[in-house]
Order: sequence, then structure tokens, then C-alpha cells
Amino acid sequence: MEGGVHEFDGSTFRECFSLSWRNPYVLRLAFSAGIGGLLFGYDTGVISGALLYIRDDFPSVDKNTWLQEMIVSMAVAGAIIGAAVGGWANDRYGRRTSILVADSLFFVGAVVMASAMGPAQLVVGRVFVGLGVGMASMTSPLYISEASPARIRGALVSTNGFLITGGQFLSYLINLAFTKAPGTWRWMLGIAAVPAVVQFFLMLFLPESPRWLYRKGREEEAEAILRKVYSPEEVEREKEELKESVEAEARERGSSSEKASLVTLLMTTATVRRGLVAGVGLQVFQQLVGINTVMYYSPTIVQLAGFASNQTALALSLVTSGLNALGSVVSIYFIDRTGRRKLLVISLAGVILSLGVLSAVFHETTSHSPPVGAAETRHFDGSLTCPDYRSSASFWDCTRCLKAECGFCASGSGDKLLAGACMVSNATAHGACHGEGGREWYTRGCPSRYGWLALVGLALYIIFFSPGMGTVPWIVNSEIYPLRHRGVCGGAAATANWVSNLAVAQSFLSLTEAIGPAWTFLIFGGLSVAALAFVLVCVPETKGLPIEEVETMLEKRELRLRFWAKRRRGDGGDDGGGKSGGV
Repeated sequence: MEGGVHEFDGSTFRECFSLSWRNPYVLRLAFSAGIGGLLFGYDTGVISGALLYIRDDFPSVDKNTWLQEMIVSMAVAGAIIGAAVGGWANDRYGRRTSILVADSLFFVGAVVMASAMGPAQLVVGRVFVGLGVGMASMTSPLYISEASPARIRGALVSTNGFLITGGQFLSYLINLAFTKAPGTWRWMLGIAAVPAVVQFFLMLFLPESPRWLYRKGREEEAEAILRKVYSPEEVEREKEELKESVEAEARERGSSSEKASLVTLLMTTATVRRGLVAGVGLQVFQQLVGINTVMYYSPTIVQLAGFASNQTALALSLVTSGLNALGSVVSIYFIDRTGRRKLLVISLAGVILSLGVLSAVFHETTSHSPPVGAAETRHFDGSLTCPDYRSSASFWDCTRCLKAECGFCASGSGDKLLAGACMVSNATAHGACHGEGGREWYTRGCPSRYGWLALVGLALYIIFFSPGMGTVPWIVNSEIYPLRHRGVCGGAAATANWVSNLAVAQSFLSLTEAIGPAWTFLIFGGLSVAALAFVLVCVPETKGLPIEEVETMLEKRELRLRFWAKRRRGDGGDDGGGKSGGV
């Protein structure tokens, strides 16, 4: 469908379910492939909770922030490679084969991580999982799109996005379920092998994409699949449209010498250049406003806010994951009613507000942390006293104790804001602290009366981010490029997204350690302000526009700053006030 995405209204989904009831084969195709989206979400989300217990089991990980970031971000690095290889594999070997390979990678990665004897093996397992994520991220929606009836294609493809956020929510539930089980994080990471095996066997009995078969000259096989998907009267029409589409693709490939060269496009084609600025910029800013710090490190952020227990941190983080899944549904409803640009502006305004709340909360948490009491510290065995505290004569509080890589044992009087003990951070000290009723052991954040406000900030962040910045960049990138250049431009934008994702994932914990969480979230807030300015200046409204009108808008370099005004159909110029018409 040129110039936009399918409109997801109630009638679309009613027709989707009606057709699926009459022809369950269609639903079987969509949800079998959609398990790839579930695995994508699960394997990117599960590490947030597993990391808490990995740090407990491997002291080298607990003491090394860079190693924690490596374990998290290597999946992203693998995804960059997996997406690149996946594009080639999809064209060469087909969509079904690519999904089977992705499942194999998910399975191997899960087994390697679950059996890991050290951080190096964990990193290797995360790379395998990342390769699977990269392949699944592009192959699953492609297979669903090409094997679905046109009139419900949008609704079925949207299930893949919902399954991604659903997979993240499931990962938090699984994390919480295994907090008391022996092996904790091994179960959390290893259980991902189950859906991978399920999808592998389901896909063995499903066909290849009819579009890919047709492109490869296997027309009889393609027609046999179409007859299972479409009613008899629709098959001939679909065959004709498929033939025309493949022939047009071949003509485009033969006539466009610029298609393979992104550099040539940037140098010679103003329309594509401006489209790339908008598309790539949105993908980069989607990551730079900090979403994956929340999705990858949510339980850690909760602990930084003053909640010591791993189980409590995971339970509270479940709220953010659930809101993220809900946001993907909200986006489906609003995207074609509100418009892309207005939704982005509202989303970013809320993100800026949320990050401001988080920055203020963490500033209060770190600047008003409980003091370290000499009597409280002497209460325990002298060998457990933090060495730096023992040799210091100045005032210490919980924040300073944690910066010295020691642990803070909160007061057992019932008020954790009273003076506590500063002790070495090891299992013995941890056990001694918990051995006395009412005490809590803190190594990542300090007790605070403002901790609940951090949860409010995180919830607000997800509520505003998910329906707007979470989904709109992908939709804009599917609409803003001329058809003849959509492949290379879309690939460049997706790569920019993964690279930015890697940069954020690999730097968040280091930033919180170097400058503190308050300044870290303030930096994300500043980047969100820059993102808002970028959207207002560089991103056009593409809602409901045909490709030709989008190209005209980019050629004229229309800023359309008045995003709240209604655009008159066919109004491509000035509205009489010296500025371009609103969107």
C-alpha cells in the first residue's frame, strides 16, 4: 500500500478475526511467525532481571560496570550483524529458512547462557541470541506480510509488534517466577529455548512466502499457497497483482543505478537526503532519549532509587514492562487519528517531563542519603568494616559508602533513614546484615523517602514514550522514502537505530557510576529536548499522503511548524500566512 500504513480501526480487527475463524490457516501462519517477535522481546527484556542475580553469583561482574554493560549490549551488537546477514539470507534462501536459522541461534544462545560457568560464556551466548534477534526483527514481519490476505495484512503484521512488547512483559514475569528457584538466572535465560523449539517445529510444517517463491520462478508452489490463504475468487486477482509487483520490482532494479549506493543518493538526490535526515534522525533519537536504559536496566534503576530487594525491584519493574505492552496497543488506535508528527510531539513533551522527575528524584536520593554511624558499624565484626571508612575521619553517608565499593547496612530500628553501617561488599557482610531482623543490605542505591517518585517517573516515561517515539519512527521510515530507494534507505535507518541502541546500552551504567543517575537522566532529558526540536524542524507529517506528495513536500523543504493545524487535502504550499500549511 503506497504512502502509508494500513489503518487499524475496529472494523479491520473484526474482519481479521472473522476471516481467521473461517480460515484458521491464516492465523496459524501469522502467529507461528510471530513467535519470532515474542523471542525478540523476551531475549532483550530478560537480561534486566537476570543481571541482578548474575552479579550475585559472579563477583567479577558485580565489581565491573563495563562487564555488566558488555553482557547486556552484546546482544545488540549481535543484532546489528544478524539484521545485515538476515537481509541477504531472506533474499537468497527465503523467509521460512531464515526463521528456522534464527530459532537455531536463539536455542544455542539460551543453552550457552544457561550453562555459563563465567562471564565470557555469558557474552558468547548473548552474541548468539543477538544474531537471532537481528534476523527475527526483519524476517518475522516480512513473512507475515507476504503470507497474509491484503485486507487484513496491517492488523496481522501489527501482532508482531505486540508480541515483541508482550515478550518483554513475559520476560519480567518469568524473572519474578524464578527468583526463589535454585539457579535463578540460569532458568531465566535458558527458558527462551522453549519457544524457539516450538517455533522451529511449527515452521517445518508451514510453507515458504508465496512472494519469495514467485520471485524465484516457483509459480506453481506459490499458487498452491495462495489457494490456502485466499478464497477461490480472489486467487486469480492476487496472482496478477503478485506478477505485476514482481515485474515492477525487476524493472526498478534494472533502471535504478543509484539504488545500491547510499553515498550517491546523499550527494545527488535532495528528496532522499531530506527523507534520510528525518528517518535516520528519528531512529537515532528513539534510542538517545534513553528507552533501552529503562528496558535493559529497569530493575537496576529501581534499586538505585532505594529498593534493595531483587524480588521487589523485579516486581516493580513489571509495571513498566506492562505499560510498554499497553502502549503498543494505544499506538495502533491513535496513529491514524492523531497523525505521526503530533503524536511524536506529545510523546517527547511527556518524556522530557518524566526525565525531569527522574533527575530530581535521584538528586534528592543521593544528596540526602542516610549517614554512616560509627556505633552502627562497630556493632559488627571489625573485619567487615569498609577499609576506606576505617581510615577516614570525615563525615560519611550511604552514597559515599557505595562509591567506595562497599555496602550499606541500614538501621534495624524500623527507620532506614537513620544511621547505618558501612561494610565490605561481600557475602559474609551481606549475611551478617540480614542476620539481624529489620536490616536491609544496599549496594546499588541508598534508602530514600523519594523512591516511590522514581517509580512514578519511570511509569510516566513509558506511558509517553511507547505510543509515540516507540512506534512512530518505524512507521515514518516505511512512508518517507521513494519506492525505488526504500530498501537502502530503510536499511540505513535500521542500522542507525541498532548502533545507537548499542551506544546507550554500553554506556548507561558507566555514566551512572561516573556522574550519578541524576546527571545521567538530565543528559537524556537534554537529548529529548533536542529530539523535540528535530521533530518540529525536520520531520514532515506523512499521515495518509501518497508517496508523490511526500516527495513534493521534501522537495519544497516545508517545515510545517504548526503541527496542530489541520492540513487541507492537496494543499502543498503556503496558507497565506507566510508559512507552510499545518499538518
